[in-house]
Amino acid sequence: MRTAYKCRAYPTPGQAAVLNRTFGCVRVVWNQTLAWRHRRWHAEQVSTNVLQASAFLTQLKRTEGYAWLNEVSSVPLQQVLRIQQGAFANFFARRAGYPRYKSRDGRQSAEYTRSGFRYRDGRLLLAKMDAPLELVWSWPGVDPASVDPSTVTVSRDPDGRWYVSLAVEVADPGQAPATGVVVGIDLGIKDFAVTSGGQKIANPRALAARERNLARYQRRMARKVKGSNNRAKAKTKTKVARAHRKVRASRTDFLHRTSAGLVRDHDVIVIEDLAVKNMVRNRSLAKAISDCGWGAFRRMLEYKSARYGRHLIVVDRWFPSSKTCSGCGHLLAKLPLSIRTWQCPSCGTRHDRDVNAAKNILAAGRAVTACGGDIRHPGPARVQSPVKQETQPVKVGIPHLY
Repeated sequence: MRTAYKCRAYPTPGQAAVLNRTFGCVRVVWNQTLAWRHRRWHAEQVSTNVLQASAFLTQLKRTEGYAWLNEVSSVPLQQVLRIQQGAFANFFARRAGYPRYKSRDGRQSAEYTRSGFRYRDGRLLLAKMDAPLELVWSWPGVDPASVDPSTVTVSRDPDGRWYVSLAVEVADPGQAPATGVVVGIDLGIKDFAVTSGGQKIANPRALAARERNLARYQRRMARKVKGSNNRAKAKTKTKVARAHRKVRASRTDFLHRTSAGLVRDHDVIVIEDLAVKNMVRNRSLAKAISDCGWGAFRRMLEYKSARYGRHLIVVDRWFPSSKTCSGCGHLLAKLPLSIRTWQCPSCGTRHDRDVNAAKNILAAGRAVTACGGDIRHPGPARVQSPVKQETQPVKVGIPHLY
């Protein structure tokens, strides 16, 4: 199994200068190669492979205006071509959007393969450096001297923090002990997740908690002249970038803890296939939906379930989980978001909107398993479950109706 250990790095001023120069070369190679591929496709209607991109890079280095590309290690520059090739492969497979140009204002990174670094006894020496890079190891149970990384990625966040990610091959953790518990999960905004058992996981609202201070820092930055050094300092070296980092770290920590707890305590997890990209087009809810991190949460559930031998079932996004009575299967004509509780006109059962939806999602997941559908959909959101193929979607997932 392939994993990565990410830790803080503290380069010296000389090492920081080398890495910053490498980041700039990586960014230029990415942008120039992307523009060349774009022109080549539209002019000749031919695709580009890594060998052709490597030949373009060689010619670029020989150009008088780009001779400074030879001052840094060639390993990260060659790795850029492979990463870009993978990005285009994902685009043509409809797993990702079209590759975009890199900006100097965002996160900067450079990836080194084995020929570009040396790792001995927990000490990392990168190409074009005379001394090892100082790292802070954050895993007490793992001996850094025993790690044998295949690639090393050095990155710098907009707030100036440095990180090193060591990609290694480790043994599979093995299947987690069975619990005999299954759960359906309904994701929301007021409550981040509601389980079929009635448990409600509160939404931490990481952005909303710091939004007031962040707005004040952004107003200070907006008063600076565009393109000036003071504006650049206000954006990266002061509290704007730090506030964004705190929001991102708080949200990621919550998602990791929640997903790990669900995978640890349940054998089967059923979630709904949400079209987050389409949902954020709602102007009224776009910020709140983005603050939840539903897409990242699903990806965490996918790889953690696969790692520990759990089953993740994704039911169809068009399944009317909120409007269907989990007791008798009655389907309401409409159910506005403002209505949080409702009573079934057929059987008289009173439902909490989210708990009822979670129960229906769980029942639909059991129906998927019973009809032989795919249990785990690690791919994109367009994968449709067999729930949509039923002739009566109102009753899908209600076991006692069959």
